[in-house]
Amino acid sequence: MANTKSARKAARRTVRRTAINKARRTNVRSSVRAVETAIKSGDKAAALAALKLAEPALMRGSQRGVMHKKTASRKVSRLTHQIAKLGQ
Repeated sequence: MANTKSARKAARRTVRRTAINKARRTNVRSSVRAVETAIKSGDKAAALAALKLAEPALMRGSQRGVMHKKTASRKVSRLTHQIAKLGQ
């Protein structure tokens, strides 16, 4: 338990930040999941549309500190590659 006034404030701030980051992480994961389900169904048009929404969500998440920038870029790259393979 926090003893000082500043430690109590820091604990409150941590709770607030955790809730915000959790919501952002959930948003990113659900957008990526939408792309993956479209890829599994084999629908290239739906996958491209879902990726168009997921890419900004991933990059926003990386800017806000939810994930590392290179992690977000890697996910976008892998999803793009999987969608490109659908056309073959």
